[in-house]
Amino acid sequence: MTLNKIKFFTLLLILVLVFPVYQSCKVSYSFTGASIDPSVKTFTVYYMPNRARLVNPNLSQQLTESLQDKLTRQTSLNLLEQDGDLEFEGQITGYDVRPMNIKQGDTAAQNRLTVTVKMKFTNNKNHDDDWDKTFSAYYDFDATNLLSDVEDEIMEEILEQLVDDIFNASIANW
Repeated sequence: MTLNKIKFFTLLLILVLVFPVYQSCKVSYSFTGASIDPSVKTFTVYYMPNRARLVNPNLSQQLTESLQDKLTRQTSLNLLEQDGDLEFEGQITGYDVRPMNIKQGDTAAQNRLTVTVKMKFTNNKNHDDDWDKTFSAYYDFDATNLLSDVEDEIMEEILEQLVDDIFNASIANW
């Protein structure tokens, strides 16, 4: 036998012995950082009502849809209206604007918009993964701007951060 044939058969033997071990792993990984038990096939994101004192009328719908979109794009899970293997429930508990960086004359140089969300995650395949957590994200903007003038742009940034944090806490297990 030639040296190349010996290398080929050795490599083939290693693959035959090792491949079944990898197939039996209970967690599947993806390039998005998601680690999902293969028995998990579906998810549900329930509508998130806005319970904050100051209400952005579009925020509940935007947050709900943003989380659904991220889960659909970055996992192989299917969206269900209710009773998914993974369930996301939540409510917006804070939507606050506060002055930041006080400058001379006791006026704010910047304002900070902070959005706070209380979330409950239920893994119906493994309840050891269940949690209740609060997430918040903020964005600082120039105090010379009215919130209504910059709100749409700011909300894109805040929603992206909130959804990433929720995704990482639930799917990526960070």
